[in-house]
Amino acid sequence: MSQGADRVWSVTEHLNSVLGRLAPLERIELQLLDAQGCVLVEDVTVPVALPPFENSSMDGYAVRTADVAAATREHPAVLDVIGDVAAGAGELPTVGPGQSARIMTGAPLPPGAEAVVPVEWTDGGTGGGPAAAMAPRASDPRGASGEVRVHRPAQSGQFVRARGSDAAAGELALAAGTVLGPPQIGLLAAIGRGTVAVRPRPRVVVLSTGSELVQPGEELRPGSIYDSNSFALTAAARAAGAIAYRVGAVTDEVETLRATIEDQLIRADMIVTSGGVSVGAYDVVKEALSTLGGSFGDQAEDSAGFVEFRRLAMQPGKPQGFGRIGPDRVPLFALPGNPVSAYVSFELFVRPAIRTLMGAATVHREVVRAVCVVGIEESPSGKRQYLRGHYDRMTGTVTPVGGSGSHLVKALAHADALIVVPEADTSVAAGAEVDVILLDQ
Repeated sequence: MSQGADRVWSVTEHLNSVLGRLAPLERIELQLLDAQGCVLVEDVTVPVALPPFENSSMDGYAVRTADVAAATREHPAVLDVIGDVAAGAGELPTVGPGQSARIMTGAPLPPGAEAVVPVEWTDGGTGGGPAAAMAPRASDPRGASGEVRVHRPAQSGQFVRARGSDAAAGELALAAGTVLGPPQIGLLAAIGRGTVAVRPRPRVVVLSTGSELVQPGEELRPGSIYDSNSFALTAAARAAGAIAYRVGAVTDEVETLRATIEDQLIRADMIVTSGGVSVGAYDVVKEALSTLGGSFGDQAEDSAGFVEFRRLAMQPGKPQGFGRIGPDRVPLFALPGNPVSAYVSFELFVRPAIRTLMGAATVHREVVRAVCVVGIEESPSGKRQYLRGHYDRMTGTVTPVGGSGSHLVKALAHADALIVVPEADTSVAAGAEVDVILLDQ
């Protein structure tokens, strides 16, 4: 589908062509904790009622409501205590007229009982007040014995968790497409699921290119800068839901870069590079990868793979590369090297690709309309501009943060949104509405 080296692609065209080449990863069965962050591929139903039996929500006494209907502090109901019911109890005592059973939170409601009175509503039973009521007693082989005075009435079902009150058998527990977080993992465990079918989290390998790059924590050489892109992009990939590996900086040597990428293919569902995609003499990524094959589109892929480099009608982030390489056709994104350009490109193209591989129901960031508090004096004609901004949810306004320079990392760190200026607009008046991509979800 390539239409010549001079073609300039729109953001939408490039994104659609990239996502059109991707499909969700194959489903796998994982243990629950290994499935955290993954997307369900099938509906999960409740096999048995949750909870599976009536149980107490309080420490107290299981009673018949008729026996405590007239109870007051001045005239308490006096009940025989016939035994203990602990959580996990199997054999249960039967509560008859004038009787009660001491019961613990989570324990099954014994036959004959209709409600639970909290220990605070009683005198604590024979041998002490409420603080001593739940202490084990050895005077009866079944546990508690003696009597208890109840000074408040109880309604039927009071402080009792009904069978199936959380979820009924056969009910939908989680729908396909759900991202599994801690509460969802807990629900799956509660209904007895030990494993679950999911799309795995994509494994994303991130590396930067440039002989000028220095590892943070090391001493800067003359003409060198710290490598921030590989850290920012690795963190962004993890935030998107991927398992991300940071390789770090690779020097401007074609064979070194090619060998590094080939070494990473074994553990990668996606590779992301930054730097070396423009038209400079040392644009190593473009030189190393453009030799792998032709364009991606209607042309057939060769045995080595292919990467195509494009110019996009956007600022920042004009030069972009994408292709699929290696025997497994691993997607590779070649992003520009300026920090803001790399991050904006990630948000627009790489993040949706990661979400697509995950099988996520929503692959794009939320876009809202907001009032631009400050006017934007200049935007390049024919290019879609993305400016950093701070979005105020309470007022529905957005304020630009920093300038338009693609090297302004500090401004990016203080932004939580991208302000979108369309290709046809060369300025934005203060008070005008703009599209805003929210980054703080």
